[in-house]
Amino acid sequence: MSEERSRPVDPQADDAERAAESALRPSTLGEFQGQPRVSEQLGLVLAAARNRGAVADHVLLSGPPGLGKTTLAMIIAAEMSAPLRISSGPAIQHAGDLAAILSGLSEGEVLFLDEIHRMSRPAEEMLYIAMEDFRVDVVVGKGPGATAIPIDIPRFTLVGATTRAGLLPGPLRDRFGFTAQLDFYDDTALRRILMRSAAQLDVRLSTEAAAEIARRSRGTPRITNRLLRRVRDYAQVKADGTVSLALARDALDLFEVDDRGLDRLDRGVLEAICGRFGGGPVGLSTLAISVGEETDTVEEVAEPFLVRQGFLMRTPRGRVATPAAWRHLGLTAPVGAPGSGDDLFS
Repeated sequence: MSEERSRPVDPQADDAERAAESALRPSTLGEFQGQPRVSEQLGLVLAAARNRGAVADHVLLSGPPGLGKTTLAMIIAAEMSAPLRISSGPAIQHAGDLAAILSGLSEGEVLFLDEIHRMSRPAEEMLYIAMEDFRVDVVVGKGPGATAIPIDIPRFTLVGATTRAGLLPGPLRDRFGFTAQLDFYDDTALRRILMRSAAQLDVRLSTEAAAEIARRSRGTPRITNRLLRRVRDYAQVKADGTVSLALARDALDLFEVDDRGLDRLDRGVLEAICGRFGGGPVGLSTLAISVGEETDTVEEVAEPFLVRQGFLMRTPRGRVATPAAWRHLGLTAPVGAPGSGDDLFS
């Protein structure tokens, strides 16, 4: 297992973790916490479709990984009393792959395409017609003698999920009747999720411990539930199974998740910038070498959270540590360091 995949604060999930998550997923919009605006809007769209006896509009869900896009797709199918079929953009590399899926749908079925921005262009163009006219054109033959045979397909609801909405072409985005942007969760919502998950896992969790875990969860329910499972393991091995505040802190410290949700990689990036490069600016490739990671790992895994927390700035000259980063590491920024008061960034 790679370092990135073994991180307790990695917002991505592999197949094994998705299986563990399935028992904790809410099954209705009423149980879905942390996205009240999206829940209310989506509830209205689905209720209106049910009242008309119609298939719900196509839905596009965008946002960082781990916020509940797959869960919402399952809830949409449940709310519409419809079957759910799950696939992903990378799995659909040919128009024929998509045609096989679409022709096998039943009336009103919900088709969930994760990472829809990674679908191939030929399949994407076929999807345009399927979403709008509920038809696929199957090409028979090659060259000048090729013939397109239109095949009607059942009316269905497409739920697309993407972490990179900007990569979706305009014609595809425009065909979704409802678009929702999922935001990071606040600590209050994460505490409610923790208490619900703890009850389902039969974990005795104090409210203080729930608040501590939520605070270190980077605003992401997937990380929240993962940390809860690790804290539960610690409590079962080191204590009587009850998770108190002190025990939660000990467990999270053992797994190297600090009080702001930073892990070994995050702190390594900040320590390299502050300790080796005087606060920056430092180039991405140099920074990656200094922490022993690939550039993609630093740029796509560590940096987004550090920037969001105000610990790191991206500038034309390179990465720069902010005054908050120096304080978090317990260091004093030297005179002339970015943010110290007499530097070019002040």
